Amino acid sequence: MNMDILSSGIVDPIGSGARRPVIFAFLIFIGLCLLWLFTLATAEEDSPERLYIADRSLSPVFNGFAMAGEQISVVTLLTVPGTIALFGYDGFTFALDSLIALGVLLLLGQKMRNSGGYTLGDIFSLRAPDRAPRVAATAVTLAITVPILMIQLRAAGVSAALLIGTPTDGAEVLCTVLMGCLVACFAAVAGLKGNSFMHVAKVPLTIGTLAAVTWLALRKFHWDPGALLSAAVDKSSAPNGYLRPGGWPYTAGLGSLNTFCDHIVVILGTAVMPHLILRVGASRSGRAARRSMSIATGLVGVFILLLITTGFASVAVVGATNLTAVDPGGQASPILLASEVLGDGSAGRVVLITVMACVVFLAVLTTVTSVTFAASVSFAHDVFARGRRRRTDTEEVRALRVAAIVLCTVCLSLAAAIHRYPTEFLIAFSISVAASCVFPVLIYSLFWRRFNRRGLLWSVYGGLVLCTALTAFSPIVSGTPFALWPEAGFDWYPYQTPGLVSVPAAFVLGWLGSITAPAASEVGFERMRYRILTGREAGPEAVDARR
Repeated sequence: MNMDILSSGIVDPIGSGARRPVIFAFLIFIGLCLLWLFTLATAEEDSPERLYIADRSLSPVFNGFAMAGEQISVVTLLTVPGTIALFGYDGFTFALDSLIALGVLLLLGQKMRNSGGYTLGDIFSLRAPDRAPRVAATAVTLAITVPILMIQLRAAGVSAALLIGTPTDGAEVLCTVLMGCLVACFAAVAGLKGNSFMHVAKVPLTIGTLAAVTWLALRKFHWDPGALLSAAVDKSSAPNGYLRPGGWPYTAGLGSLNTFCDHIVVILGTAVMPHLILRVGASRSGRAARRSMSIATGLVGVFILLLITTGFASVAVVGATNLTAVDPGGQASPILLASEVLGDGSAGRVVLITVMACVVFLAVLTTVTSVTFAASVSFAHDVFARGRRRRTDTEEVRALRVAAIVLCTVCLSLAAAIHRYPTEFLIAFSISVAASCVFPVLIYSLFWRRFNRRGLLWSVYGGLVLCTALTAFSPIVSGTPFALWPEAGFDWYPYQTPGLVSVPAAFVLGWLGSITAPAASEVGFERMRYRILTGREAGPEAVDARR
């Protein structure tokens, strides 16, 4: 999937007449958002449990909206319509992956919440309660988090540069740094509850904006969806194959197995992201978590449907030629569509562009905060608080804040440094690590009684090493036009993501490590199983009854 968000273009989609009011309104929105966010942050108490999981006080409906907001990232918001606009059927199939991933999380979420944990370290320690699994969990969390943050921060900068009409390298770097500093300031002081309010506000704003854009696009075709789809086919870059599989340029030469592998890895990796596990852990109970995820699945379904419609409407209204003139990857399609569905000079056009820009900023703000917060919680809760010396609550919260600042600073520096380079390898690596290092351990921990510490460490570190090595030697790093180094030729691994090898290998390593180590306590497994099924600690009678 092309994640080169909003690369430099030569076409001005907004126009000089609308730019000044759009920028003015956008800056006011940013100021109001930050003011509200800092107000929410200062109201939160500096107690670790209350900061990490809001003392598990969020209602199922509220948490369901927040969970849906976790899925509305700037990458999803801009990439999905762009891929559908340019590649038709193949982009449509990728749009469904996020929804299916929530279905996977729906199957596992109640058990995860009943376990009582809310970080990867807590999940990993279900079967190996010592320091090494928690350190491994923090390493995996950082390997997942850093690439995501780099992409989100870079997207914030380049979309802001496009908004002000100067999509040059220097402007993109400057906007990346400025926008990143604004977002990082809140990420360094936020708690789960404050960020949840922003996610809840983002969901109706995003859905409402996309619905308005779709409605206006349909009006151009006299409310006939068939006419809109026909125009999309006619204005696409490949009318004869637009609604058939095979248009995806990054996998077409490598066979359907590569495409299937991409889908599976995206689904499994997206379902077990650390910030989603933290969100599930914040639910009041296992039943509440399941209800929240059901609500989130419905909301994300509406969001994905609107993204699909936006993608087809973009190419129907704007045309593939104009889309690629602004951005070769098509990720400017939502903003371009918002600028074309109403006539030049109208107040409605200015409002629509402004609201779309605000939605993009809100998506960056909430996603960066959620991902940074989850990684910082992992460090403070799983590593810092588990040291040889007992830490106070104040010291743990201070470690959380310092970790957030350091993480944002590092990722912002890297995002500014890579602004000229393709970023497909980052998102492929991040999702593959989640699918290879988290999903197998989660399945084994919850369902296999023989699983133990050795199997866990072999699975986690083996999956991480394989993901790193196979990504380095894949077509997204060298040997192809869309690679990081297209002139180089060390792409001996033929598939775009390492998941086809690393996910099964992680399962095998977990099995092999477990069967070669002494068997774990049966009583310990029965206690854990009773807890994930009921949400309560098992007494001696319950354990004896289940043996």
